[in-house]
Amino acid sequence: MYIITMTLTEQKSKAPDFMAAHNDWIASGFEDGVFLLVGSLKPQPGGVLLTASIDRALLELRVTDDPFVREGIVVPHIQEFSLGQTDTRLSFLGDCTV
Repeated sequence: MYIITMTLTEQKSKAPDFMAAHNDWIASGFEDGVFLLVGSLKPQPGGVLLTASIDRALLELRVTDDPFVREGIVVPHIQEFSLGQTDTRLSFLGDCTV
């Protein structure tokens, strides 16, 4: 699985122009079963995604296809992790592979 953080850059003023395309990119990630959750970072501006276990090269390609990444609005950081323990409410995460 992966946690992706996306930190806004000085190009953040361009975000409104690409928000619809960015939201389409997010929707595609959910439709394809790759994204498990998406949210905002607090208190700093940016975003976070939790993804299913997929090939890292494929995930990197998907991330570079995000309009916010292509336009330099955000800088992504992809961190892979191995799921150890979960609360019973999140036990389904053990089966999250694509």
